[in-house]
Amino acid sequence: MTQVLYGERLGKQGELRVGCSATIFDEKREKVLLTKRTDNGRWCLPGGHMESGEYAAEACEREVLEETGLRVRVTRLIGVYSDPDQLVIYRDGNKAFFVIMSFEAEIIEGELGLSDETTDAGYFSLTEMENMPIHANHKARVEDALIGGETLIK
Repeated sequence: MTQVLYGERLGKQGELRVGCSATIFDEKREKVLLTKRTDNGRWCLPGGHMESGEYAAEACEREVLEETGLRVRVTRLIGVYSDPDQLVIYRDGNKAFFVIMSFEAEIIEGELGLSDETTDAGYFSLTEMENMPIHANHKARVEDALIGGETLIK
């Protein structure tokens, strides 16, 4: 199981990795698409690692397609997130420190489905998220997306 540990500047022990996440609202902008991760059972925004040679938005669009079967178009950068007190440790022992770009995206086509990385998916309100096991700071990213305005650096 993937572990997320917290401690003062614990992130220094990990390899720097760049990732992305997508906030995809329902038609009324009241609920957000979340997926349930296979590796730790937590709910999260769809997203993942950026690969060498990709545009940041392209990485986000690819990750959403891989995890949900939905083709999306990135519409804006919500924020850039890092937490020097967080360390991700994978099953194989690799340790990672993440810098994540969070984007808002809209669905272009496709049907919502699951992948080998997800066990469930659905749209949830902030109130519903209160009682769900949410991965790291994903709920805060949704709150930032709802605020709108300038791009955040956290």
